Amino acid sequence: MTKVLVIGSINDTGLIGLAQKVGNPEIHYLVLGTGDTSQLGKYGVTKAYLLTAQVDETSFAETLIGVINSNNYSVVIAPPASKFFKTAIPISAQKLLAPVIVDVLDLKQSDSAFEVTYNGVGNRAQVTVKVSDKVFLIAPPARFKPSEKATTVSTESLQPKVVTGVKVVSTEEKPKGKVRIEDAELIVSVGRGGFKKQEDLKLAFELAEVLGGAEVGCSRPIAADLKWLSEDHWVGLSGHKVRPKLYMAIGISGQPQHLAGMMEAKTVVVINSDPNAPFFKNCDYGVVEDLYKFVPALTKKLREILKK
Repeated sequence: MTKVLVIGSINDTGLIGLAQKVGNPEIHYLVLGTGDTSQLGKYGVTKAYLLTAQVDETSFAETLIGVINSNNYSVVIAPPASKFFKTAIPISAQKLLAPVIVDVLDLKQSDSAFEVTYNGVGNRAQVTVKVSDKVFLIAPPARFKPSEKATTVSTESLQPKVVTGVKVVSTEEKPKGKVRIEDAELIVSVGRGGFKKQEDLKLAFELAEVLGGAEVGCSRPIAADLKWLSEDHWVGLSGHKVRPKLYMAIGISGQPQHLAGMMEAKTVVVINSDPNAPFFKNCDYGVVEDLYKFVPALTKKLREILKK
């Protein structure tokens, strides 16, 4: 029986579906915060850890290492939902001399080895590697759906490890909006290539509203450099990875860093005045036109058709 540890929240249990791909797994779950752990038993989780204390990345990494060493987990699965995990998981893996594989698509067990498939080369290829020892996997919970297998869950409270030599004076989170871009089914995304000033982004927001409450995304320069939108909107390799039914890119050139965040979109529409923009090679529909002319006309026509 292979022991698998999943890290996540009580209400976002998709990664259990990835854990279930291991042959005959014993699945445990580490929860940061509080919650009713009994509902995890619906998906075959037999043990839950509760870490209710406030911890920083280093303290969490040391606590996680202690749990892994005490229970000899072969696979540790975590979400990429925040920079907290993106920092803490590599710290744990480095100290345990274990590999970290990100953007995981599939997991299979072959005897004592694991075959892991993930998006590689900037999401331009699917790569499968074989791991014969302990491994850390990072994957979006929304990609997987756990099957039901009712069990009884035992719960253990964890005390965080105290890291000597380091004292956290304070922890302040960046202000966050209400955008959950990674959950959106319709996204209108904006780039620096077409918009002249921040106020003009209203064209994209108006189009998103007409489409039925689509979310507005953006490329790196809009969020990281110009600060025209918060990082909640950022789509890309360093931002959020999305899987919408429709992804409409306005004024985005289509560099690999951005494509890595949206390659799983079902339908991609690109609007750009530059006919040589790389994005036109990675879309279903392309429009070569000045966004200041095309987007208002498109919004008006959709409003007429949809009667909004």
